[in-house]
Amino acid sequence: MVDASRGIVSRDWEDPGVVKRYRRRAHSPLHCHASVEGALNFWQKRNSVDKSAAQQAVWGDKAVDAALASAASWVDGLPFVLSLSGYWKFHLASQPESVPPLFLTPSFDDSAWAMLPVPSNWQMHGYDRPIYTNVVYPFPLEPPHVPEENPTGCYRKSFVIPPEWTGRRIFLSFEAVDSAFYVWVNGTLVGYSQDSRLPADFEITGVCHESSSGKENLMAVQVMRWSDGSYLEDQDHWWLSGIHRNVVIYAKPEFMIADYFVKTSVLQDVSEASLEVEILLEISQEKALQTCFPKGRVEGILFESKDGVMVETTRLSCEDSAQLTIGPLTRKVIQGKISHPRLWSAEQPNLYTLVILLKDASNECIDVEACQVGIRTVALGFKELLLNKKPIIITGVNRHEHHPRLGKTNVEACMITDIVLMKKNNINAVRNSHYPQHPRWYELCDLFGLYVIDEANIETHGFDPASNPNSKEQLTWDSNWANSMLERAMNMVERDKNHPCIIIWSLGNEAGYGPNHGALSGWIRCRDPTRLLHYEGGGSRTVSTDIVCPMYMRVWDILRIAKDETETRPLILCEYSHAMGNSNGNIDEYWEAIDETHGLQGGFIWDWVDQGLLREGSDGKKHWAYGGDFGDTPNDLNFCINGLIWPDRSPHPALHEVKFLYQPIKIRLMQNMIEIKNRNFFTSTTDFAFFWQLYGSGTAVGAGELLVPELQPSEKHVFSLQAGPWSSCLEGTQEGCISLAIVVKLRAPTRWSEAGHVISSSQFILSEGFPQELKVKADTRLPHVLLKEFDKTVRIEADNNEWMIEFKKHDGIVSEWKVNNVVVLESGPTPCFYRAPTDNDKGGGNASYAFQWKKLGLEDLAVSHATGFRVEHFSETAIEATTRLLIRPRNVHTAMLVSSLDASKQEEEASGPNLIVDDHSTTVVSEVVPSASEIEQVCFEVLMRYKITGDGHMTINMDVRLRGQLPLLPRIGLVFILPNEFNRVLWYGRGPYECYPDRKTAAHIGLYEAAVADLHVPYIFPGECGGRADVTWALFKSTTRNVGFLASTTDEPIGSFPMQMNASYYSTEDLDRATHEEELRQNDCIEVHLDHKHMGLGGDDSWSPCVHEKYSVQPVPYTFSMSFRPVTSNSEFMSKKGTQTDWL
Repeated sequence: MVDASRGIVSRDWEDPGVVKRYRRRAHSPLHCHASVEGALNFWQKRNSVDKSAAQQAVWGDKAVDAALASAASWVDGLPFVLSLSGYWKFHLASQPESVPPLFLTPSFDDSAWAMLPVPSNWQMHGYDRPIYTNVVYPFPLEPPHVPEENPTGCYRKSFVIPPEWTGRRIFLSFEAVDSAFYVWVNGTLVGYSQDSRLPADFEITGVCHESSSGKENLMAVQVMRWSDGSYLEDQDHWWLSGIHRNVVIYAKPEFMIADYFVKTSVLQDVSEASLEVEILLEISQEKALQTCFPKGRVEGILFESKDGVMVETTRLSCEDSAQLTIGPLTRKVIQGKISHPRLWSAEQPNLYTLVILLKDASNECIDVEACQVGIRTVALGFKELLLNKKPIIITGVNRHEHHPRLGKTNVEACMITDIVLMKKNNINAVRNSHYPQHPRWYELCDLFGLYVIDEANIETHGFDPASNPNSKEQLTWDSNWANSMLERAMNMVERDKNHPCIIIWSLGNEAGYGPNHGALSGWIRCRDPTRLLHYEGGGSRTVSTDIVCPMYMRVWDILRIAKDETETRPLILCEYSHAMGNSNGNIDEYWEAIDETHGLQGGFIWDWVDQGLLREGSDGKKHWAYGGDFGDTPNDLNFCINGLIWPDRSPHPALHEVKFLYQPIKIRLMQNMIEIKNRNFFTSTTDFAFFWQLYGSGTAVGAGELLVPELQPSEKHVFSLQAGPWSSCLEGTQEGCISLAIVVKLRAPTRWSEAGHVISSSQFILSEGFPQELKVKADTRLPHVLLKEFDKTVRIEADNNEWMIEFKKHDGIVSEWKVNNVVVLESGPTPCFYRAPTDNDKGGGNASYAFQWKKLGLEDLAVSHATGFRVEHFSETAIEATTRLLIRPRNVHTAMLVSSLDASKQEEEASGPNLIVDDHSTTVVSEVVPSASEIEQVCFEVLMRYKITGDGHMTINMDVRLRGQLPLLPRIGLVFILPNEFNRVLWYGRGPYECYPDRKTAAHIGLYEAAVADLHVPYIFPGECGGRADVTWALFKSTTRNVGFLASTTDEPIGSFPMQMNASYYSTEDLDRATHEEELRQNDCIEVHLDHKHMGLGGDDSWSPCVHEKYSVQPVPYTFSMSFRPVTSNSEFMSKKGTQTDWL
């Protein structure tokens, strides 16, 4: 659409050489204060937020109004700034050519148009549809052209210039619009802009009605969903459109402060800091044409808050104190010094307030700007990133801007929620992936203390030949795109340059590497030498990056680079430990390497939040949606669901593991010596309290405060285990497993946490021991055991009728177990070798674990034949039974014929002991001998040996043999079904939250209790979940009767390994079949898995099979045992309770 009458002279949205028309140069946010006092009051109020604000976070429909309220609040206290947030008139056209031609005029009748909140993404309000892709573009790859079908939003908004603004210049600022837009005021085109994540400012002084007139001005905006800029915005997130950040009008005097850049430096001994502020002054075009340039002076005052009072610290001035002549654009530098400055870091985010004054020739203050200043230095050492001359460690995450109801629109309370959660979980750094984020985000990171990588809004992943064989050469090699790329990097730096939280600039993400990146890096280094540069593209080690910054590099490879003396840069993983669903396995191995290796300085987990959007389901309820759920094609399904927290900011269980590995106080037990290390770089332990807890088999036997001398940053304290205050308790604790926990808490509240918050916790197993109460007791007074045979079953029962176990004769598996006529077991235990695949299990196409399992038919196994089921009295009070199961995929299952033979037939069999029944006659279960072809289909041969004693105690010894060429297996274990009433579980093992063999370092071994329903973890895309690692025993209690069912490992040598436990109302088949959590329906029974071996989760990435070898389940023989028994009111187990988890 070209329409000269509207000021549109070319298809700017398909021309990479045109990224703006009439847009002003980028600058730091301008607040237009009226006075020093006004500036100080504004920043004092702005900085008064703390953790309590997070309580106002909303994630559903109420967030729409909350976003409008936030946008309005961000200009509170600014007399010359007006927010236009609110409801605007809106119409969505199918393409630019279909836009109503006169909608930009004040007289246009928009009465039939709808109302849309601004800021917002129109797709989140029922217009058009969200699209999620990871790599592929959602339109044909024909740069710079975009589809003719290009949804175009038309907005109209009226506003009045306040009369107090008379005589001032008027500016219109859009903080972010996706993806390209034109804007008219009173029918006149005032500008065009693209870049969906940065502001666009336009001067509108000459087109607005005089402020004294009180007349309404009409603004019209035309927003195109697709533009050539979209080719630079192929980030792994939702494609959403519209005016998604605030729109403001601000007023400045005719000669004004247009921009400023604060730089700090510190002496080696930190006794003095220097401030240098480069100020850009500007006069209006009218004044410039008059060539009557005014005289003026710039000054700066630095304040700090002491007990809530703003106190002047120093003044900044020009070396030449004479008045200067202000031309159209004039740069001036003011300087000052501070003695004994309080430095800024994530640990101690000390901030000063800088007020800049522009005075006229009569020394009257005519313009005031102010910002927060954090005094800190960033530099490179040999294999080190140095902040304030210390080699900090990055405990980071990647963060997309995401709200499940609003999309890309922000609410302050929700941003604070993210920061509070990060700080509470020992996260100290954020990579803004993959674009500059909301201006308030940086202010909050300055205030609360987070290191930030600020990333340019550049990603062209869809051009990657590895992902798209039909793609063309990366745009970084095309000079036609150089200006477009450079503008994005320049404008990011100019907007955000005064934030101390930003320690690293990034050139973007996954956009290849070429000459255009060289131009970007050169410009940034010249413009801002006070920070480092980051870019992963081109192999993460190009000359355009100051940091080796790979993504998803394996532990052994980062160690190789760190030990390479020719590589002088530090290595920080820009992405690692892909948190997709039930993931983040073996992340502890990364931190073993980082903690012990010079040159490794941490990394950023991918990523922070599941990018699920709320969508109403067929049940009328809102559920989390992912790619394809809106009918969007192409899409990458649930690849956007890969965060450490759910969209409503509820933490995933993996966040506990992250908190543990990121904890600032590291405690180790080494050869009877305890070492406590302060891993902070700027903070001593004076604000921390240390506590100890001693447990015997999960029961607390002692606790108290641990007196630790104050540790300076990076300092250690070592003492003997026997010298600890727990020594007397330790002497009296002899039985079972003895464990010691040391917990570190905050002594006082902080901006982000309450007093008593746990920042570190470590547990040490001092002695292993099998619980006394689980040991089989030799007791000749046990009830006698009786045997009865029926047509299809064999029943074993106590002669006092307290319990009964029934076996199926055709396979020797328990079909029912009753205690006092109450069913405690509905079926099983039976062998189990499959789990519902996790997202990581599915990664890798035909090489994935899930593909290999399903190719084998592992998800639907059945007993093909049962051979040699036999039962015999071991004694009057014990019975032994044996069955051999041949297991193969059900799709080749052959029905079995089961019958009874008489004693004469038994004499012809040479298969071993007979089945003994009460009348002492003999019989066996006949079997059909499998054919050779059927034998070829057998995957597992399992020998199960039962021993059942008169007290109802059953031990099962398992001998598992594998046949053929099998892949790595998900599990080796048993599964059984419990009645619904046994829905309370008490276990001794790791917990209380979900944990797996390769993600359990944070989970203490202890005694825990939970409802079965609460064990389930509602990952958005269902799969294996809810497991608990290293479980010694688990008691399933009836909530209606005083009875329970106890499962445990045994004290026999073959049963010495703890178990992996899982109990759920959802079957493995349910979890495997469902594609959304809401599809799951609770069964009326409980499926319990107890695994001798369970494969790890992996998480080095989610697109290749990457479970580490030591956490894999090899296709080799396994032998193990487990024990089962009913418990009643007279059992000591029924009185046990879960212990407190005050170490969380």
